[in-house]
Amino acid sequence: MTPYERIDRAVDEASDALRRLSLEIHSHPELNFEEHHAHSVLTEYLDEQGFEVVRGAYTMPTAFKAVAGNGGPTVAVLSEYDALPGIGHACGHNLIAIAGIGAGVGLRAGLEGVEGTVVILGSPAEEGGAGKQILIEQGAFEGVAAALMAHPSPADSATPKVQALQSLRVEYFGRNAHAAAMPWNGVNALDALVAGYNAVSMLRQQIKPTDRVHGIFTDAGVKPNIIPDYTAADYYVRSATMAELDELKPKVQAALESGGMAAGCRVEFTWVGRAYTDLVSNDPLAGRYCAHMEELGLPVGKIPWFGASTDMGNVSYVLPTIHPMFGIPCDPMNANHTAPFTQAAATEEAHERTVRVAKAMARAAYDVITQPELLAAVKQDFLANVPNPGDPLR
Repeated sequence: MTPYERIDRAVDEASDALRRLSLEIHSHPELNFEEHHAHSVLTEYLDEQGFEVVRGAYTMPTAFKAVAGNGGPTVAVLSEYDALPGIGHACGHNLIAIAGIGAGVGLRAGLEGVEGTVVILGSPAEEGGAGKQILIEQGAFEGVAAALMAHPSPADSATPKVQALQSLRVEYFGRNAHAAAMPWNGVNALDALVAGYNAVSMLRQQIKPTDRVHGIFTDAGVKPNIIPDYTAADYYVRSATMAELDELKPKVQAALESGGMAAGCRVEFTWVGRAYTDLVSNDPLAGRYCAHMEELGLPVGKIPWFGASTDMGNVSYVLPTIHPMFGIPCDPMNANHTAPFTQAAATEEAHERTVRVAKAMARAAYDVITQPELLAAVKQDFLANVPNPGDPLR
């Protein structure tokens, strides 16, 4: 039996268990850093499969590390399992979870009799918490040759272009007054918020087509007859690269500040949390993944740009990385982050495609471990295409 046959057989034998794990996670959606149930069922399964499991890894109670093999190059496969508020697993992270687990199980089988190590990393808080950046800061990728993860979507893409992202909170401070009796005594923080929002809308005419700025009002006053003395909004600011994000951020901040100036309010800005970088896909590694997907009957198309963000981009600045998108049956007009996609992520058809993706990732990882010329090409591509390789936020 060839190594690829051992990989495929191991994933097929795990398929029913992976399906149960997927549905278990899907039916118990948990927000970022709160994925205790998912963490429990995934680590329990990996324990049963004989992996060396570390729970609550890298300072995060819902992260884990599972290792098999020894010696040789080390390859990491990643699992995500956090959900979205209100719409559950509308980004299909239940499928990402089992794709990573399945790839790890398959790769371990392929490495039988071969020097090489597989690390499965359970990565919390992709939806806003930048869990993978914390993994980076805690040294999770030290000594790892390459990292792989796959993400469901309406369409396939081996090397999706995703955006750099940072969250911004803006707050306006005014003065209360009775809105009918003495409005002239007030300083209206809601006027500042609305004016700032409109200024951002006008700014969109002069930003690049790949830039995105979108926000919500989180505090807009308490009662119509009280002039608001405090309002706030949360924004996501995105660009095609980290360099372009650094150019866009002060423009957005200036637009929001103009609202405060117009209304006479004090303005405070907070760039929240860790930034998400753009994704730099490793072409030689992506090529192997595509070749294996074609052999498995799911040729991978390419979309030139995907208007979203992922903390897997941060990983791609640290070591050779791929983050292919794989299509699951769904209406393209009801894609990720919609309720219909939540339903699609629980279908048998989505599971079947995820199983093949797990096989392709395991095969590609096996190639990296066992073919020195491929590993050299993967490293060369990383060094040639990643700006300032290393922790992107230091």
